[in-house]
Amino acid sequence: MVVTRKRPRARAPWQGLGMLVVMCLPALSVQAQQAQVNVDDPPGYTGSRGKLGRPIGSSGAISTDDSGQGGNPIGGRVGPSVSRAPVNALNPPGAVKGRDAKANFKVAVSQAIQIPAYGDLAEAPTPEVLGPADGMTLDMAIQRLIESNLALIALRYEIPMAEADVLTASLRANPIFYADAQLVPYGHYSNHRPGGQRQFDVNITYPLDVTFKRLARIAVADRAKQVTAMQFQDSVRQQIDNLYTVFVDVLAAQQTLAYSRAFFQGISKVYGRTEELFKAGAAIEADLLKIKAQVELAQLQVRESGEAVVTASRNLALLLDVPRQSADDLHVRAFLRDVRPIPSETEELVQVAMSNRADMLAQRIGVGRADADVRLAEANRYPDVYLLYQPYTFQDNSPFGFKSAYSWAVGLTATLPVYNRNQGNIQRARINAHQTRVETLGLERQVAHEVEQAIREFNLSLTSVVEIEKEVMPAVRRVRDTAFEKWQAKETTAIEYLDAQKDYNESVKSYRDALVRHRRAMLDLNTAVGVRLMP
Repeated sequence: MVVTRKRPRARAPWQGLGMLVVMCLPALSVQAQQAQVNVDDPPGYTGSRGKLGRPIGSSGAISTDDSGQGGNPIGGRVGPSVSRAPVNALNPPGAVKGRDAKANFKVAVSQAIQIPAYGDLAEAPTPEVLGPADGMTLDMAIQRLIESNLALIALRYEIPMAEADVLTASLRANPIFYADAQLVPYGHYSNHRPGGQRQFDVNITYPLDVTFKRLARIAVADRAKQVTAMQFQDSVRQQIDNLYTVFVDVLAAQQTLAYSRAFFQGISKVYGRTEELFKAGAAIEADLLKIKAQVELAQLQVRESGEAVVTASRNLALLLDVPRQSADDLHVRAFLRDVRPIPSETEELVQVAMSNRADMLAQRIGVGRADADVRLAEANRYPDVYLLYQPYTFQDNSPFGFKSAYSWAVGLTATLPVYNRNQGNIQRARINAHQTRVETLGLERQVAHEVEQAIREFNLSLTSVVEIEKEVMPAVRRVRDTAFEKWQAKETTAIEYLDAQKDYNESVKSYRDALVRHRRAMLDLNTAVGVRLMP
């Protein structure tokens, strides 16, 4: 029996080409899926498109470096083989990729509550310090706010996250390990179908940062961390300003409650005296009923004032993260009246604000951040140079009856900066640096305006308190006392006395409002300057 071995049929050239196309289809599909249009955070984008706007000093440049986009192989091979890994696999994550843009350091502004004032008030003996001896002072409230306020605790996490961004920016690019087999035949080579010897390669590609991009990234991330720290400090300033508002609300509500109780006691005595006169036939029933209505309104005023104290205390408890069960037991101890002058001149206070306000310091650091962005954009003009080391190359010569060979190779791949030298991002970063300096100048003028406005409000409210104390209150007090004496002497009716008492009560309201306004002005001056000047 003769066995005939069939000779393998030669493949047509188009068959090999078709197989190559089939093998490349997955890669082409991956490349097609990489195209992104109108995405929120495209590759290489370092700015912010969200509602929070651009972070201080960030240029928001878009990377046009191929190493940042991915998909392009390392070309220019030296030696028998070359890594076909995408270039973006060699690079660490970008520095501060919008991290500082995600934090919203603006805290909600607390509005002063409306103290009920539709009833009548009478001046009560006002101690120098309001509140019980074990009440919370303003210093204690500020300390607890910094330690326990949930909004500040949440924002405080932005600082370690910014430190993590510095770590990310400092990471070096990873080397690439690559191995392949080449010239492996379908079947085997023969004299009728010759081919080159099979070849097996192992190589390592290492990126060289010749323009010091890593150091430039670290500088940008470090400045961004400093900006984040200052923005957090400014959030503390804003939250303390909210504490000032709520704290004075509690004092105002307590003072209003004291005035309401004083009026209730006074009008109750007037009603009792009028009732005696009515029984004696010296007063008419209409006067008695009118005074009784005043007593009912005074009771309502006491209840409303007490509710205002509870509301203000609960707002303070919420700001200080005091449990709801303990909110009604929260009492404050502080003064409401203070007529001391401003300790410094206007220009001195403006300079203090320029040197100490955290938002001003954050803006100035943002200028340095913008300059660091310029240096980073300039460092990105030239991509990394890729060093290729191929320690192992095996060429299989056994099919030809020769001894196999081993070899090594080394090479260098560099981009020719003919078209793209990051010109657009460099120009954008430079413009952004100028823009940030203009914004800094605008903030300086705004800070100066806020300080001057706070000083004018302080002086105006202080003048109102002093004039009401020296001129208004003594005059209306004398009118009221004269009307009371005439009523006691039965020269006038109780209604005429109540009219004088009403004018006096209106002056008491004005005095209370002036005290509250001036206390707020004192604390607003602290916020405007950024330093605790007034107690």
